[in-house]
Amino acid sequence: MGRVLKILLVLAILAALVAFAGHRYWQSRLEAPIALEEPTLYEVPDGAGYHRVVSELAERGILVDAWVFRLLARLEPEALPRLRPGEYRLVPGMNGRELLSLLGSNEVVRYPLTVPEGWTFRQMRELLDAAPKLEHRTAGLSDAELMARLDREGRHPEGWFFPDTYQYRKGLSDLDILRQALERMEATLDEVWAGRDDDLPLESPYQALIMASLIERETGAPEERPEIAGVFMRRLERGMRLQTDPTVIYGMGERFDGNITRADLREATPYNTYVIEGMPPTPIALPGRAALEAAVQPEEGEALYFVAKGDGTHHFSRTLREHNNAVNRYIRNR
Repeated sequence: MGRVLKILLVLAILAALVAFAGHRYWQSRLEAPIALEEPTLYEVPDGAGYHRVVSELAERGILVDAWVFRLLARLEPEALPRLRPGEYRLVPGMNGRELLSLLGSNEVVRYPLTVPEGWTFRQMRELLDAAPKLEHRTAGLSDAELMARLDREGRHPEGWFFPDTYQYRKGLSDLDILRQALERMEATLDEVWAGRDDDLPLESPYQALIMASLIERETGAPEERPEIAGVFMRRLERGMRLQTDPTVIYGMGERFDGNITRADLREATPYNTYVIEGMPPTPIALPGRAALEAAVQPEEGEALYFVAKGDGTHHFSRTLREHNNAVNRYIRNR
């Protein structure tokens, strides 16, 4: 009887050692690097379960020992992450547990989409239409239909979308980005308008948005924005026409070929500030925060005119005579 007990004890010890060794080997395979030599994108399909994902990764050769991960589902089901649909960037050196953790995180691949300050809404729409991995829901919609989808029915879209770099993941739609940009512009405009100067010749936040778009399109030198705004405000206060070329260009639409003629300056469009009094009926571009701030906090001074110097900056003048001399110097001679 004693001999039988000894044999059973030895067998039990051997079984325990085998189980321990097997468990250690299993753990080592879970923590072994995945089979990748360069970063690779993998997309967890919407609604895909754990076993489907493991099978797909094994088929692609990323997981060599698929059995290890199937066993994990049996032995440690509570350790399995809740997989999130989306694209993930798998990198060499990560192990199986890290891979599973990544697929259950919110660290999906994101793509940048940059809308520059001063772009028009038409340019923004073209950028969205060409963006890869973005779900295109607005293609073919008119501007009016698009604004209705954004719950802003009847609003002219120009100027209402904040220019910035937006990040999106695969599956996000162009409407999602447009809504972000719209709500950010509305919030920024409200914030900036609340800090406006008391004596502005502007009656509403929308007029500030229009003015900011003129400022944005007039100068490529950020430091000039408040000075440009000051000239525009003084001209409005004195009943002078704004006479800013970007409004002529906007009014010409797709007819603009890079040049403005004297006939263009005389053409009666709703946007031509050489012809109309005051500001155009809508913004002419998407202004950034600095242009919005300049519109409500213009720089004080006496200048009523400015002319481009050809280097992105302007020469500012107090009198028409001084302005004409600057025009001769910077434009006619050139």
